[in-house]
Amino acid sequence: MSALPSLRQLRYLVAVSDKLNFTQAAESCFVTQSTLSAGIKELEATLGTRLVERERHSVMMTAVGAEVVARARRLLAEAEDLTEWARNAERPMSGLLRLGVIPTIAPFLLPAVLPEVRSRYPELKLALREDLTANLLARLATGQIDFALIALPYDTGNLQVYPLFDEELLLIAPAGREADMPRDIGKLDPEALLLLEEGHCLRGHTLGGCRLDEPRVTGMEATSLFTLAQMVEGGLGMALLPDMTLRSGLLGHMMNLVAHRFSEPRPRRTIALVARSSNARQECFARLAELIAGQAPQSRTDKTDGTGT
Repeated sequence: MSALPSLRQLRYLVAVSDKLNFTQAAESCFVTQSTLSAGIKELEATLGTRLVERERHSVMMTAVGAEVVARARRLLAEAEDLTEWARNAERPMSGLLRLGVIPTIAPFLLPAVLPEVRSRYPELKLALREDLTANLLARLATGQIDFALIALPYDTGNLQVYPLFDEELLLIAPAGREADMPRDIGKLDPEALLLLEEGHCLRGHTLGGCRLDEPRVTGMEATSLFTLAQMVEGGLGMALLPDMTLRSGLLGHMMNLVAHRFSEPRPRRTIALVARSSNARQECFARLAELIAGQAPQSRTDKTDGTGT
């Protein structure tokens, strides 16, 4: 049987790829540079190919090295999953859980979720990271976080997906422009629609819900939902916001805005919890998903059709 790379060697290679500097890579692995260099040479000998090109003042990965790094990241993540599974087999709702959450969910849903987690599972310690969906899924794939709370539709590849609840997107506009707020989303003026900047999945959900192609770049794009609401209040246009955003009181101090619910088919997004397919904390994944689903905002009643928050 052929010799196999060790996890330590793969970790050294990933560190070199991340830092492109042997000294910094060794420091990140808490070993000496000579130990790290020897590990890389042993790995190259085991695989029978050169992985790193090292010149006097530069370091770069070979084409094979880059592919080995990509596979090594997945192997290391699965090894960590194995360790976590063994460690938490008897006590699934304990220990550290690293949860990623997108910015259009975190400040609006977590205030209800976190107290419930602390109350029901006091031995579970959540470490939160707020970031854009693409960044969270990249961290998930490499084992830097355990689960991610995102909004669908979004390409999740082979990740494990637990849909939690659907949520409507409502139209907001400055007070006095109620006549410009159509009940049929197909009649919405695309020129009046304001969006979040590239990278926010709500941008795609808005365009998809309105059945619009990507618009021309106008320079008027918001970096957050709060900024988007301020732009609307300033008379720059209208925007679609998630229902949980409005329920959180985001518009409470913006007295010059009104919210409007479309007739069917209404634009929606689906809130979901995702994990790696190799996720070893299945019971924790299921319990946390059920807890979050239990905090889903109740659907708005018919009396909110039309304008008003």
